[in-house]
Amino acid sequence: MKKTQIYSLLLMILMVVAPHALHLPLTITSLCLMFLLWRAYLTYTANALPKRWLLFLITFAIAAGILSSFHTLFGREAGVALLILLTTLKFMELHTVRDATVLIYLACFIIITNFFYSQSIPVALYMLATLLVIITVWIQLSAPTIALKARCTMAATLLLQALPLTLLLFVLFPRVQGPLWGMPQDAFASSGLDDKMTPGSLSRLILSDEVAFRVSYANQVPRREQMYWRGPVLWNFDGRTWTPGRTANSIAPQFTETKQAVAYTVTLEPHNKNWLFALEMPEWISVPAALTYDFQVIQKDAVTMRSRYEVRSVLQYHANLQEAQRQLRRGVQLPPGLNPESLKLANSWLAGNPKDIDIVRYALEYFNKQNFQYTLEPPPLPGIHGVDDFLFTTRQGFCEHYASAFVFLMRAAHIPARVVTGYQGGEYNQTGNYYIVRQSDAHAWAEVWLTGQGWVRIDPTAAIAPGRVQRGLSASVKNNDVLPFMSRNPPEWLHALRLNWDSLANQWNQWVLGYNSERQYAFMSWLGMESVSWQKMALDMIAGLTLLVGIFALYMLRHFYVHRPDRVQVAWEKLCKRMAKAGLSRAAHEGAGTFAARIATVHPELAEPIQNLAARYNALRYAGQAKDAQEFIRLCAKFRLSRQNRR
Repeated sequence: MKKTQIYSLLLMILMVVAPHALHLPLTITSLCLMFLLWRAYLTYTANALPKRWLLFLITFAIAAGILSSFHTLFGREAGVALLILLTTLKFMELHTVRDATVLIYLACFIIITNFFYSQSIPVALYMLATLLVIITVWIQLSAPTIALKARCTMAATLLLQALPLTLLLFVLFPRVQGPLWGMPQDAFASSGLDDKMTPGSLSRLILSDEVAFRVSYANQVPRREQMYWRGPVLWNFDGRTWTPGRTANSIAPQFTETKQAVAYTVTLEPHNKNWLFALEMPEWISVPAALTYDFQVIQKDAVTMRSRYEVRSVLQYHANLQEAQRQLRRGVQLPPGLNPESLKLANSWLAGNPKDIDIVRYALEYFNKQNFQYTLEPPPLPGIHGVDDFLFTTRQGFCEHYASAFVFLMRAAHIPARVVTGYQGGEYNQTGNYYIVRQSDAHAWAEVWLTGQGWVRIDPTAAIAPGRVQRGLSASVKNNDVLPFMSRNPPEWLHALRLNWDSLANQWNQWVLGYNSERQYAFMSWLGMESVSWQKMALDMIAGLTLLVGIFALYMLRHFYVHRPDRVQVAWEKLCKRMAKAGLSRAAHEGAGTFAARIATVHPELAEPIQNLAARYNALRYAGQAKDAQEFIRLCAKFRLSRQNRR
């Protein structure tokens, strides 16, 4: 093979595997780069390729290394690593065009593996550009003499010709429920809320600017201070960490007022947990999910792929007015021997036998009047009495500090309480008319059970930093340098650009990545197809493919059935028709020179002009001399038989 072809193949593989450097271990990425540079050096110096026995040893070493690192040779991570390493190693035995063709096939397959990690618009555009390079290199192997510009044009033309078939397959190919190719989708899952809470856990999550979910409302939009997106509910406390504890049977919440029901649609990003997010309190959801005894929306499987569901929530509610006694006892449990100062403070509020709602007010006033600070960088609480250290020493914390301390105080005052984690608020995107809830909107609050009211939401953070609930995180912290850049009130043009891009990404998620079987059936019904089934869609897809291929075939073969005579031929045929009317017809087998010689024999006086026309015709038609075509056409139109020469 030529050096230019080998260099083109190296560039192609480098473009294909480059995105995997973000996911694969550094050792695997370094090995791939070493193999490519090794082959480039051997090509440049014209040295011999490694012996086959050495390649066998390297192959076995690669397999053993991946097996040792991933404990398997299958699955997404191990499979992709093995495929990429062996593909780059294939260059060490690249001799013929057949070997190069195998590399091209492998490159086409590796492109797909990039979508195991991301299916965003930039990745799709990059993969499209990579596919263009692959086709260009393929054309170079098949026709090395074609110039680079012509190869690129031909590759782009082939991609454009494949576009109608691609769209038809995308719309009509029967969708299969489940992850891509049946593989686990943790490739798409990003970190989010956990099912436990420790001091600093949410403040670390705040530093992430990734989207948690998007929400579009069907009718009325609640106020920002009503946007509490309920997630994990935490009951057990060991002095430092809050956990859910053992779950119980599901029961429905007891709603006594429903005039403020809000309907909306949530597009949830994968987070590898089995809970769904909804406004407090959800009364109906469109997907199979259970509402637990503490009002969490739980589905059977983890959310490992982007999910879309509709919800109807009641914003004014009385939840579980008649709560089970075992739940109330559970809501006042505390670890023994911890935080004595906090216990003493709560006991002081019990003097005079106040109502539970008064104790709640005492706690909120304590937070509001004792110089507490809301900060993303609170001092650590290393001691075993973390609540005491926070309430009486540091008095600096984030929402999880306030929620944890508040629930502890309520339990110390014998009021059932629990911690609720989730998200609060959201950013409105006017371009797409929906709200964006990011990881930086993560929040923790408390719930207390009050006689006659049931479980009531209490957000102690609002007593310290009301701007957090009303306007967002950046409006409530003094030093927002630790926040993601786009959360620090960026310039208006940059903020608008970000929202426009997110709107485009949302449309991509909804109509391309989210084009599932339900949307496919709905689209087919909108087109007028009745009783949609996968069998009917398969038949329609085959019919559409046949029609498109037939149209392309007719277009490509059009030169076989469309006869377009040029002007020279038209002028000569008109002259022959005039001669035929004069009794001198040209035979089908008779060429121009022979026909002219026969006319010259019958009419010697026409010998010179007719033989001149025949010579011009042969030169124009078969010698490529097109510069005298107009003169030939003029002479043919002027040529006439005199009346005495006509028969």
